[in-house]
Amino acid sequence: MAAQGSLLILGLGNVLCGDDGLGIAAVELLDREYEAGPSVRVLDGGTLGLSLIGHIQEAEDLILVDAIRDDAAPGSLVRLSGEEVAPAVADRLSVHQIGVADLLDGLRLLEALPPRLRLVGLVPARLSWGPGLSSEVIRALPDLVSAVRAEAEALGHTFVARGDHAAPSRAGHPLARILGL
Repeated sequence: MAAQGSLLILGLGNVLCGDDGLGIAAVELLDREYEAGPSVRVLDGGTLGLSLIGHIQEAEDLILVDAIRDDAAPGSLVRLSGEEVAPAVADRLSVHQIGVADLLDGLRLLEALPPRLRLVGLVPARLSWGPGLSSEVIRALPDLVSAVRAEAEALGHTFVARGDHAAPSRAGHPLARILGL
């Protein structure tokens, strides 16, 4: 059963496939710059697919953060909600999106898909094998984080800027250079 009023912000992607790792970079940046309110959980879901079902079942609201196929220029912000989300992940963009489509289908079969579902992301410039985000995506990451926060706040969830009380820098994290953090 979903926890009353809870939100899961789930960063998705593969950091070894260029801009496909932008969902992970975005949730890392969000966590570094903002403290989520008590009803919010921010999670790096990577390419875990169906194994994320248990985490999602606990949420009333779900925001997926990922690379999104669109005709717009690389680095452009894309927001989808509700029934718009499944078709956006059904057409395989990268090696993990089959897992995202399966994840949403599994949640539907279990009647556990959160009623308020959002997909917020950026149009990728490069999805080829190799670590590192494109310059277009790196420039757009702050806007993506702002958009995720705005979606969360529109759903009634809060964030507080960390400011001087920032989370520890992830500069020493093994993936920091790969993600451009």
